[in-house]
Amino acid sequence: KDRYRELMRVARQWRQLKTMKWHGFGHRSDNPSTGELALFCPACPQPGINVLLSEDESLDDWKYTRSFVMDGNFKAEHLHPIKPFDEVWLSDGLGFMVGKDRYKMHLAEAADTVEKSSCNNHRAVNQANAARHKLESTGIGGVACARHGCFVPHSMVDFQKGERQATSTIPHSRVNHGQMNMDYALCEASRHNMEGITRAVTFYDINCQYNKHFWVRVDRSRFLEMAPQLTIIPGIGLWHVHGHQDSCYVRYASNFIEGIGRIDGEIMETLWARLNLISPAARGMSSPHRKECLDYQMNDSNFCKMIHMKRTLCRKYKLARNGILESGKAFDRLDEAAPLHLKTEWLARERIAQSSRLNDPSAMDEYEINIKKAPSKKEIELRLLEEGNARNAAPSRRSVATWISTGLAIEEAQIALLIEVRRIGRRSTETQRLDIARQRDRLQGQIDGFARSALTHLGEGFDADDEPEDLDVDILDDLDDDLADFTETSHTWTNSPELTVIPLPSNLGVDRCRRCMAEDLIPLEMSLREGQANDALHNLRIYLCNKAILFRTTVRQANSQALKTRAWSQVMSVHQAVSLHASIYTKTRKQMMKLEPGQDQLQKYKPLLREQLKISTAVGDPNARGQRNESLAWFWSVEVDLGGPDQSWNEECEFPLACHIPRLPDWTHAKFTESIG
Repeated sequence: KDRYRELMRVARQWRQLKTMKWHGFGHRSDNPSTGELALFCPACPQPGINVLLSEDESLDDWKYTRSFVMDGNFKAEHLHPIKPFDEVWLSDGLGFMVGKDRYKMHLAEAADTVEKSSCNNHRAVNQANAARHKLESTGIGGVACARHGCFVPHSMVDFQKGERQATSTIPHSRVNHGQMNMDYALCEASRHNMEGITRAVTFYDINCQYNKHFWVRVDRSRFLEMAPQLTIIPGIGLWHVHGHQDSCYVRYASNFIEGIGRIDGEIMETLWARLNLISPAARGMSSPHRKECLDYQMNDSNFCKMIHMKRTLCRKYKLARNGILESGKAFDRLDEAAPLHLKTEWLARERIAQSSRLNDPSAMDEYEINIKKAPSKKEIELRLLEEGNARNAAPSRRSVATWISTGLAIEEAQIALLIEVRRIGRRSTETQRLDIARQRDRLQGQIDGFARSALTHLGEGFDADDEPEDLDVDILDDLDDDLADFTETSHTWTNSPELTVIPLPSNLGVDRCRRCMAEDLIPLEMSLREGQANDALHNLRIYLCNKAILFRTTVRQANSQALKTRAWSQVMSVHQAVSLHASIYTKTRKQMMKLEPGQDQLQKYKPLLREQLKISTAVGDPNARGQRNESLAWFWSVEVDLGGPDQSWNEECEFPLACHIPRLPDWTHAKFTESIG
């Protein structure tokens, strides 16, 4: 005879008895109360349990801060029960899942509030619009400790549609806001062994939106209870924060929260993986049976955390101790070099930002890098023309900036054509050769016109009949191509337009410009060369990012030969653009070296190496494992204008977190790093 129902009933009773025995209720007359049949983290500060204060200590100290991570799991669904009237509850609200009666009052009283997100379009914000009528619960959500990854007792709630906020439907009620999901979970978590603790940090994927009106909802609700002395600092995990607006990074990333340590705020994702081993099996269970299974699994997760806590903390302590030594040395070097008045100013700005972040998250924008974008060639040309008109320049010097800019554009066209000629090689088709011939004819006309204009700007001493050496261009590529693919072919001859050296001051040389009385053109070309280099590096960064994103979103997702072929064609197209702009920058820098550049220019425009053009998906995935302490090549932060008269660049640092451009004043960041290890 089938005894499956009886087996399930006995299994529930056995789990209930074992759980009560583990928690000391086997021979006690009193019954367990809310959350008392659940294990919690042994390392998180819990006054009266693992915190004994001395006379000179207070729970206000940063080391007694509780850290929470909040998240939802939409795989832990639950179907409507077949016989809800026949359900028997053994441990309602005694474990991790909240008690049903009080929670149902929220569901009966509250209605959805559609709140437009001012940040990016996050799934958790808009999940409420996805109704699923066959499900009693579309998932679960809750709270765990952010540092050690232990579920918090009596803080797990069921979702009806998504991670929702709610507005009361009771007319004339003093409380016009309630909470259906995450507010309830957070409030219950804050009541678990936190008596006297005054500071908590919460990590949530959408904290930039969720935390805006949190205290308003708590104050107006008769179901939400939160200690009035508790200060909650909102944060966003380091994986999710990069999907937000740029401003959310300094406002909510854990790197900018004092006393929090090195927490990524994403540990909840690892906990869901283990819980999802049983959540599909619990999908069709009765409501009490499902919650008991989830409670049991979460209790086992916390137990495993507890028995491995000693070994894990010892390992992390050794890493932190070594990190303190390294960060301390880095801070000392910066501290010694920083002027005293700047350090005083930075400390004052830091105190203001940290003290104001709760009421005004934008106060943390103080940590945003304050850069002035490097000027483009067009901007520099416009400035030079306006300066020439303002001082009534001589006829031979009018529009000289445009003439030099035209020469730079011709050089870029020469490089592009040279790369194209070398790319097609000897085995070119008739159509390809015709296209090359047309490009050469057009380029030769531009070179002839430029040479005729040179007599006006360079004077009679300029001899256009000289035979300078062929144009020397280093073709930079980010792939390990066969060098034979870039050798000169039979379709390139000595007097080809792409190899013709045009009469720019950098090609003539400084001495010859002086003999031609054209020495004043040297700083003009140098300025325009800087703009050309800035443009080339800017385009190089864009195409490298595009290439990384193509690998991540197109190449890896291709599941057929046709899609893979199409994906690699897109990659090669972007690769050719990378090679072009890298070669333009290399040629530009070589010409700048002929114009006797200053020390600032030598420091800013460094040589571009082939290995620096190799790209990985870390640019598209800045939170890839192992990237936290990696730094980027120098050209990712060259947008900073180092030539300002106020020398404000001293306040910025090269601190690339994963693959992001610098974000934090170096001295303050080093102080943070030293404090958290």
